[in-house]
Amino acid sequence: MRYWLPVGPSLALILALSPGSADAALTEDSFFVRNAQDLVTICSSDQADPLNDAADHFCHGFLVGAWQYHEAQANGPDGVRLVCPPDPAPTRNEIVTEFVAWSAAHPAHMSEPAVDALFRYLVERAPCPKGGAK
Repeated sequence: MRYWLPVGPSLALILALSPGSADAALTEDSFFVRNAQDLVTICSSDQADPLNDAADHFCHGFLVGAWQYHEAQANGPDGVRLVCPPDPAPTRNEIVTEFVAWSAAHPAHMSEPAVDALFRYLVERAPCPKGGAK
């Protein structure tokens, strides 16, 4: 199963322009994810940062966990699907890169809870038909 979550030459540019990624060295405190900006900082960590591997894993885990919760809720008896991924679904790396780029273009949402901003992006990227899908 391919998780719905762009890796390419523009990745470095997107990450360099993302909010909070330029000079922010990660610390253990970075992983508390108090808001969307914290998640963006983790998801756009510099490859040279000593905590980059942990940040990449945390970022993917956060997004997959949020998606799995959405799927469980949507498949419940009263569930409504908020996001309807295309077929074929994008990769997790594509979603991470696009979310970071979306965040740079939507700074007003960076003080929101991370999962709220993430789903704002996902609903904007792949909305379901009017009324939601089951």
